[in-house]
Amino acid sequence: MSAPTLDAPRRALPKWATSFGPQIVAGLILGVVIGLIARAMPDAADGNENWLVGTVKTLGSSYVALLTVAVIPLIFTAIVSSIANLRNVANAARLAVQTLLWFAITAFIAVLVGIVVGLITQPGSNTTVDADAASAPKSGGSWWAFLTGLVPQNFLGLGAKTSVTGDAASGFSATTSLSFNVLQLLVVAIAIGIAALKVGEKAEPFLNFNAALLAIVQKVLWWIIRLAPIGTAALIAKAVATYGWDAIGQLGVFTIAVYIGLAIVFFVVYPIIIRVHGLSVKNFYSGVWPATQLGFVSRSSIGTLPLTERVTERNLGVPREYASFAVPLGATTKMDGCAAVYPAIAAIFVAQFYGIDLSVTDYLLIVVVSVIGSAATAGTTGATVMLTLTLSTLGLPLAGVGLLLAVEPIVDMGRTALNVTGQALVPTIVAKREGILDEKLYNAPRQGDPFADESLEPTR
Repeated sequence: MSAPTLDAPRRALPKWATSFGPQIVAGLILGVVIGLIARAMPDAADGNENWLVGTVKTLGSSYVALLTVAVIPLIFTAIVSSIANLRNVANAARLAVQTLLWFAITAFIAVLVGIVVGLITQPGSNTTVDADAASAPKSGGSWWAFLTGLVPQNFLGLGAKTSVTGDAASGFSATTSLSFNVLQLLVVAIAIGIAALKVGEKAEPFLNFNAALLAIVQKVLWWIIRLAPIGTAALIAKAVATYGWDAIGQLGVFTIAVYIGLAIVFFVVYPIIIRVHGLSVKNFYSGVWPATQLGFVSRSSIGTLPLTERVTERNLGVPREYASFAVPLGATTKMDGCAAVYPAIAAIFVAQFYGIDLSVTDYLLIVVVSVIGSAATAGTTGATVMLTLTLSTLGLPLAGVGLLLAVEPIVDMGRTALNVTGQALVPTIVAKREGILDEKLYNAPRQGDPFADESLEPTR
């Protein structure tokens, strides 16, 4: 008889190495280091960027593309399911009204913060930027664009753009890129969801299929989210290596003013709102942190949308039936950074730069445009569109937009982080006010992980 063999004891990895939260922090630190190394490396022999810059750009853009691909099926299936499930949620219409109301309330406070910071810092009077840098923006925002944008052009609001490069001698090449309008996608999904409810029992097979598809999409999405540490490292490395931090010099006061305004809303206004509603500030920020940091490095509220919706449900305890409606809506119309703080300070900068005095009426117009105007930029990217809408409403030179392009990527990181945080805040506050917030999930210990224990199911 042979002697029994004992398995060698397995050496478990330390918890910090397997927890998602520390992995994200490690990704941020590693990204900064890689970005500094890439920035110090010489360009390639042919004059193009070096291989390390190209690598982090490819990895970062690929990760955002993965998240963006999940947006279309997630929004469609989640909105249809949420409408079907809202029949089980009391006061569905009241929830929608409360959501829009708190979108407006927080935007109103944010734009007031922006105006005050702009008046105190005087960014347009404290700049060394040359007037020659001014140039008219390539795209602008308008109320008509918002109204026409509501009308779906096809089933999923998809669009295609073909660009032709080359010449007759060397030959032409055509590249076609696809895009989608989130606002149109919302309109289509809402219409189908309502129609399914009206059809009744005959629509049950479709609603069951849609629910199954939503579960599959969310599982695939979770796999993508698990790659966030790698995506974070690549995106922050790309930012450090290519965004030109040294460009802050001439627009230093403006850049600092924007970040002061964003910080006041993030660290003062939001915590006050949270505490007034009897919730833990620490638990809110630990819960929303994965989405906030991804918004910061990706500079895309739409790209961050899948993660924002997940943390709102799994960490903050907002019922899925409500979160799947409110968060996508917020990703298109709730932008305290891009549509409130930034355009207020930027408009003051442009007016001061050109020596134009703003009246009380002008400041009121800034408030009005910021509170209700963000919807006019739905389906577009960047805050430039919102800024052109504000400047044109005030009658300020649109060429002033070109003055701020040097620091656009830098300020956009902070703006997007605030946008994403606000998009999770409002559904949380509304759910608390309506008595449907799962506070057991909200107060669950994070323990370094991005989501609460899966055994603690969110309210359905």
